[in-house]
Amino acid sequence: MSENNLIPLSEFPLKVEIAVIGSGPGGAITACLLAEAGRDVLLIEEGADLPLESCEPFSVAEMVQKYRNGGLTAAFGQPKIQYVEGRCVGGGSEINSGLYHRTPPDILAQWSQEFEVDALTESDLIPHFEACEQAVNVCYLPGKAPTASLKLHEGAISLGWQSLEVPRWFRYQELDETAVPKGTRQSMTKTFIPRALKAGCKLLANTRIKTLHQTDQIWSLTGSCKRNNHLQEPIKIQAETVFICCGAIQTPALLRRSGIKNNIGNSLKMHPTVKIIAQFDQEINSLDMGVPVHQVKEFAPRFSFGCSISSPPYLSVGITDYPEYTEEVQKNWQNMGIYYAMITGEGYGTVRNIPFYNDPLVRYKLTSQDLKDLSEALQKLALLLFEVDAKILYPSISNSSPLTHPQDLTKIPAHLPVKQTNLMTVHVFSSCPMGENLQKCAVDSFGKVHGFNNLYIADGSLLCTAPGVNPQGSIMAIARRNVLQFLGKL
Repeated sequence: MSENNLIPLSEFPLKVEIAVIGSGPGGAITACLLAEAGRDVLLIEEGADLPLESCEPFSVAEMVQKYRNGGLTAAFGQPKIQYVEGRCVGGGSEINSGLYHRTPPDILAQWSQEFEVDALTESDLIPHFEACEQAVNVCYLPGKAPTASLKLHEGAISLGWQSLEVPRWFRYQELDETAVPKGTRQSMTKTFIPRALKAGCKLLANTRIKTLHQTDQIWSLTGSCKRNNHLQEPIKIQAETVFICCGAIQTPALLRRSGIKNNIGNSLKMHPTVKIIAQFDQEINSLDMGVPVHQVKEFAPRFSFGCSISSPPYLSVGITDYPEYTEEVQKNWQNMGIYYAMITGEGYGTVRNIPFYNDPLVRYKLTSQDLKDLSEALQKLALLLFEVDAKILYPSISNSSPLTHPQDLTKIPAHLPVKQTNLMTVHVFSSCPMGENLQKCAVDSFGKVHGFNNLYIADGSLLCTAPGVNPQGSIMAIARRNVLQFLGKL
C-alpha cells in the first residue's frame, strides 16, 4: 500500500459503483469480496494508511498514530466509561488484542427471536466463521503462554472454575520451546485489504465523510481529504451503493448527520469493564509478553475475566487511582499484571451529534444491577488472584486502599461507587441493530438500512446486543454473510 493513497483532486467528484466507508474488519471484508466479484469499489478511511509495523504494539506511539483522539474518548454517565476506537486503515484490527471467539449459539438464538433476524443460526454462520478463520489464521499459541496469563488460568482451575485459552488471528515465528512464542497479528492490513487492492479496489485514506444523501438513485458523499500539506480539501464522491462500516460510534453519527435516524444510535451496548492491577512476589511480566490468552468463562455471559496488556505505559495509566504507589510500577512492573472483569450488562447508550463538534456525544447508563454485577465480578476476580498468591491488588476504584488479603474483599461495596469507579471498554456495538423487528432494528437481516435503497451497514453496530465475547469474530462472519447475500452468492 502507498503511504497516502492520494487520488488527484482533478478526479473529484469521483464516481464509483460502490463506496465502502470505514476499513475495519467489516469494511475490509466487504470491500475485498466486492472487488473480488469484479465490482468497482472505493474503500474510504478517515485515518492514515500505516503498516502494522509502523510502531511498537500497545505503545504510546501506537495510541497517537492509530487511535481516535489518542485513545481518550468517554461515554458519559454515572460512572463514565472510557472506550477506544481505532482510526487508521484496518481500524480496530490494527490495535486490538487479536483474541477470537465465534458468536455463542444462545446469543444467536436470542437475536433471531427478539430482533427477528433471518438466517442467523450457528449452522448458517459456520461457513463464514471458517472462511474468516482461515483468512486471518486463527490459531492457538504454539507453545508456552505468558506467566501473567497462566496465573489467571491456574487460579480458575484451583477454584474449580472454567478457564480456556482463546485462539488469536496470529502467524507465529519459529518456535522456541523455552520462550513465549512471538508472532504477527493478522490484521486487515495483512489480510483482506491487500486482497481487495489486488482485486482492483481503490483506497482513499485520510478522508472523512461528513454527510451523504441520495438523489435519483445516486448517493452523494461530501467530506474532506487531508493532503500532503495537511490541509483539509473538500471532496465529493458519487456512488450507486454505499456500505457504512465506521463502527458502533461513527456509523450512527454519520447517518444521523445525514438525517437518517430511525433506530439509529439509540441502543448502544458495550462490555463495561473494571480492572485490577495485581502485584506478585515473582516476575510475571516482560517487555515482549504481548497478549495474554486465557479467559475465565465460569460466569458467562453475565461476566468474564481476562488478562490485559500490561506494558509499563499501561500499568502507569492504571495505577493513577493510587498516586502514592506510582513508584511501584517503576520499580516492580515485571511483577505486575493488569486483569479485568467485563460484564454484558443491562444498560445501554445513545450516540448524538453536537453542532460544531466533529465527535458525537456518547452517553451510557448503567443500571443498579450492572453496578452489582461489576462488584461481584471484581470480588471474584480478586479472590482468584489471591488464590495464586497475589501480594497486593489495586482495583480501579479511586480514593480506596489496595487489597492485601482475601479478608479485604469485604471492602469492595456491593454496588460499585459511581463517583469513584473507573470503567473502560474495548468492545462497543449494537447502535444500529439488524433484523426485521421494525420497532427495534435500523437495518434488515442482511444490513440494508430500512426505508432506503442501496444503503447498507457492515460493522459492529449491527450486533443486536452485547455478545459477551470479543466481537471481531462475529463482525467478520456477519459481514461476509451479508456481502455474499448482496452479491446473490449466499
